[in-house]
Amino acid sequence: MRKRAVTIIVTGLAASLVLAACSSDKKSGGTKPTAGGGSTKTAGGGASGKVGVILPDTTSSTRYTLYDAPLLKKAFGDAGIQSDIQNAQGDTSRFTQIAQTMIGEGVKVLLIDSPDAATGAGVEQKAKTAGVKVIDYDRVNLGGSADYYVSFDNEGVGKLQGQGLVDCLKAKNAPKGAGIIEMDGGTDVDNNAILFAKGYNSVLDPLYADGTYKKLSEAVVKGWLVQNAAPSFTQALTSAGGKVDGVIAANDDIANAVITVLKSKNLSGVPVTGQDAGIGGLQHILKGEQCMTVFKDVKQEADGAAKLAIALIKGTDPNAAGLTLADFQDPKGNRTLKALLLAPKTVTKANVQDVITAGALTAAQICKGIESVCASAGIK
Repeated sequence: MRKRAVTIIVTGLAASLVLAACSSDKKSGGTKPTAGGGSTKTAGGGASGKVGVILPDTTSSTRYTLYDAPLLKKAFGDAGIQSDIQNAQGDTSRFTQIAQTMIGEGVKVLLIDSPDAATGAGVEQKAKTAGVKVIDYDRVNLGGSADYYVSFDNEGVGKLQGQGLVDCLKAKNAPKGAGIIEMDGGTDVDNNAILFAKGYNSVLDPLYADGTYKKLSEAVVKGWLVQNAAPSFTQALTSAGGKVDGVIAANDDIANAVITVLKSKNLSGVPVTGQDAGIGGLQHILKGEQCMTVFKDVKQEADGAAKLAIALIKGTDPNAAGLTLADFQDPKGNRTLKALLLAPKTVTKANVQDVITAGALTAAQICKGIESVCASAGIK
C-alpha cells in the first residue's frame, strides 16, 4: 500500500499489510467485499446507530479490498452494529457524494480514509454540521475537523525503511559513498507519504552528510499511482548514469516496479526496501530481490478503529474499550486530535514467518508459485 508530518507512538504490537506507509487497494463489493467496488452493508441489531466507512481507492494498495473492508465488516457485525462500507475508487467527487448520502441516511459515525486531505476536510465539515462524529482512518486530514485518528506510527515506518536499507547495504559491503535513489510515495496527496519520507531521511541524511552514502535522486510517485513508478525510477536511474547501490521504495508496489526496471538493466540484487508486507513484496524478499518490507497489521488497525467507532456510537469512553489514545497535533488546522497510533515491524527473509503467525497471510498464499523457495526458507 501512501502517505505527513507529526507523530505520536501509541504502544502496541502492530504491523500491517497491505502493505502499507504508508504505503496500497481499497474497497468493498455488493453484499460482501469484492475486488471491484461498491458497498458492503451489514445488518445489526445490538446497538442503536450506524457507522459509514469510506475507503479511498483500489489502486494505491491491495489492502483496502483484501483486508480493511472485510475486517471492518466483521468487527461491526460481531458487535451488532450496522455498517455501510464503500470505496470511492479514487474519485474525489464520488467520495464526497458517498459521504453526503451516508450523512443524509443518519449515520452516527463516519470512518474515512480520504483520497486527499482537502476532500476529507470538506467531508468532515459537512459531518460536523450534521452532528456526525468522524474518525480519520489510516490517513489524517490536515486542516480538517475530525476529533479522532487511527493509524500507524508512520514516521516510524519510514525510520524502519531507512535503517533497513542501511542494514542491507552493510550486508553487501557497499563502498563508501554508495549511491541511493529514494522513491517517495504520493507526497502530493497523502500526509502519510510525507511522514514516511521524513522517517527514512532522518536515518539517511546524517549518512549523506558524512559521506557514507550519496543521495543520487529523490523522486515522487505522484498520487501513489503504480503506473508512475517505473517511469519515475527509470528517469532517476538514467540521471544517475545507470548506476545505483540501493533504493528506498515507499511501498511494495513501488518496489515491484523498481525491481522490474533493475532486472531489465541487469542490476538484479540491488537492495530495495518496501512497505505493506503483501504477497508480492514477501515473494520478492524470499527470492532475494527485495531486502525488507514493513508489516503494518491491518487487523489491529481495523479492530482499533471499529472499537473506537462503536464506543462513539454507544456514547462510552474509548478508554473503557481498551484503547489508549494520545494527542496528535495538526499543524495546519492548529488543533489536537485523539490518536491511536500502532507500531510497525520490520520484515526480512529471516522473519517472514511472523506475518503468517500474525494471521495476515497464509503460507499457501505467500508460496504460490515459489514453493521450492519457501521450502528452502522454512516457510510453512
